[in-house]
Amino acid sequence: MNSSAVLRRQKLLKLIKNLHIFHPWCPKHKTLQNPCAQIQNPSRVFGGSQYSTQATKFPEYQMPSVTWGVVQGKKEKLVNRVKICDYLKTLGIIPDELENLELPSTVEVMSERVQFLQKLGLTVDDINEYPLMLGCSVRKNMIPVLGYLEKVGIPKSKLGEFVKNYPQVLHTSVVVELAPVIKFLRGLDVEKQDIGYVLQKYPELLGFKLEGTMSTSVAYLVSIGVSPRDIGPMVTQYPYFLGMRVGTVIKPLVDYLVSLGLPKKILARMLEKRAYIVGYDLEETVKLNVDCLISFGIRREAIASVIAQYPQILGLPLKAKLSSQQYFFNLKLKIDPDGFACIIEKMPQIASLNQHVIMKPIEFLLGRGLPLEDVAIMVMKCPQLVALRVELMKKSYYYFKSEMGRPVKELVEFPEYFTYSLECRIKPRYTKLQSKGIRCSLNWFLNCSDQRFEERLQGDYIESESLGPSFCMGGKLELPGSDVVSDEEDESDDEVLYRRTVSL
Repeated sequence: MNSSAVLRRQKLLKLIKNLHIFHPWCPKHKTLQNPCAQIQNPSRVFGGSQYSTQATKFPEYQMPSVTWGVVQGKKEKLVNRVKICDYLKTLGIIPDELENLELPSTVEVMSERVQFLQKLGLTVDDINEYPLMLGCSVRKNMIPVLGYLEKVGIPKSKLGEFVKNYPQVLHTSVVVELAPVIKFLRGLDVEKQDIGYVLQKYPELLGFKLEGTMSTSVAYLVSIGVSPRDIGPMVTQYPYFLGMRVGTVIKPLVDYLVSLGLPKKILARMLEKRAYIVGYDLEETVKLNVDCLISFGIRREAIASVIAQYPQILGLPLKAKLSSQQYFFNLKLKIDPDGFACIIEKMPQIASLNQHVIMKPIEFLLGRGLPLEDVAIMVMKCPQLVALRVELMKKSYYYFKSEMGRPVKELVEFPEYFTYSLECRIKPRYTKLQSKGIRCSLNWFLNCSDQRFEERLQGDYIESESLGPSFCMGGKLELPGSDVVSDEEDESDDEVLYRRTVSL
């Protein structure tokens, strides 16, 4: 051994002898003869590795320096990281994204995490989709989070699917992040039993900040007239609107629909019943469908009524559906495009109605001996005919023929007869007419409220016939030329449009 080596060794021994004065491992006034023997839990110094308890096997551990714990901890972590990555590769898990992630100290701990996730139902492919979940401790992260999710209503059998859809949840804190979101949802009147359903539908809610998008979305909807007590049911039906930006998504859609003639009051009622409307893409779907309606002959001033009656029409693949139905009505009933546009204005649901369903009432009417031209006229006057149950039509028809004994041409003039309840309206009113010996049209005694009917029975004259009713799906029958209106019937246009909306 040369002189320089001897000198370095002497300096090092001198340093070690003085180390006991301040070293936390050694009792005061004792000489540190064997530093390794003094350590109560050497695994804490060496990162918990299997090598930490066998330090004497490695020459570099036999002569420690003042940086002993730090240097060797880093080396051991590097060794363990390599071993863990090799282990994950044997399972088919790609560890590339784990480069900057704090990994567990041993392969055994990582194995425990992988097995826990697999017991939940996650596959290797699922883990590869989001390998950062392997950085979550089973006891500190996974068990508390999953236990809380189960507590708020997510079934245990669905937890694996939930984690697969939103693996970031494993990184969250129950107290700081999860619990406040649940409290916020309950504050919106989301029923306790619906919380689990809402979270499964839109798990990303758990990652939103309460004072951000969620609060502003709710505040804006309330500002346009949505009832605060309906926000909870809206969230249950379509929670995605809580993640939509007001300025770029919700407000532009609302402004456009209002520009078409829909009052905000009516639009608010629509959103309360069908919150998913706010999810329709304005440029790619809504505007294109409105243009499509106009191209098929629907009057621009009727667009608002069409939307109010059938809001879903804004999100349909409308061009294909209208083309198919227009061809069908022309083929079966010889109805031209203008007649078809009139039908859609009165009953836009026909755009989605199955053609087999449409044909049943038509075949019933044709089977009663009505000419094709008359059936076409009836359908254009009252498109609701094609959505009626044939069994009910049969009963109403036979009562009309056997009890009333009226000519079939009256049905052509007033096809709405089939839309009234036989037991609740037709029979009771006709019986009263017979008792008073009054002879009148179907329109006169059916197309009015109960109060108006009683007023007519008590009158000394019969009102002149109107030109005929205009029937809108879900709305009241409006009688042109009728100037006498009871207080109950004197409603604003907004209220009539509202009725059409909520009755669907």
